[in-house]
Amino acid sequence: MIDRYFKNRRTIRHYSSRQVTDELLNELIEAATHAPTTGNMQLYSVIVTRDETGKKALSPAHFNQPSVMGASVILTFCADFNRFVKWCDASDAVPGYDNFQSFMTAVLDTTIFAQQFCTVAEMNGLGCCYLGTTTYNAPQIAEILKLPSRVVPVTTLTVGYPEGDSEVSDRLPLDAIMHAGTYHDYDIHRIKELYAEKESREDNRQYIAENGKATLAQVFTDVRYTREANETFSRIYQDFIENQGFKL
Repeated sequence: MIDRYFKNRRTIRHYSSRQVTDELLNELIEAATHAPTTGNMQLYSVIVTRDETGKKALSPAHFNQPSVMGASVILTFCADFNRFVKWCDASDAVPGYDNFQSFMTAVLDTTIFAQQFCTVAEMNGLGCCYLGTTTYNAPQIAEILKLPSRVVPVTTLTVGYPEGDSEVSDRLPLDAIMHAGTYHDYDIHRIKELYAEKESREDNRQYIAENGKATLAQVFTDVRYTREANETFSRIYQDFIENQGFKL
């Protein structure tokens, strides 16, 4: 099972016209709810977008990535303390969940839930793609999806039946990420060893050339995830989270 699925899983960005049925989607989401969750609180919600109007509304918030319009279903996974707090209020309990710890608890619940859905969906023949743009444009997404206070979008999955295939993404070797007993820091020589295979791949060398950079790391720092963009989207997301009722 490990070799057949997990080591060969692919991110799918191109989908066929075949639609994911409501029955299958409900079954997959229900299965995903059995993922681990803090205190069995299930501090998440998922917004299902199927229709063209909804996809067109969300598409600009995701920088018009083609998978948004091409997918059968768009799933926006949200950290949700709204439901739990209202349950507390209705049960003569005084909630204290407007803080950073609570927000992170809900984010972790949401992330685990989303990944369990992704795994179950892919093992049932569907393809998925995570959209990191969810945290970039959370205010727009929240407005489109009518998210109330204490509900914050965390990640989005495009879902559908794959059209063709895609490459298996490269990964760092196991000893780059696993530490025995304590964290063993890296010197520059070890760093170069660990990233050597990634940097030597033909597709990555082409990626460097296409972006006019000298190294793969420069593509990340100067093109894909720049300081300016990170700081801008950090301010937007932090302001939005606080406006939704969490004190960071």
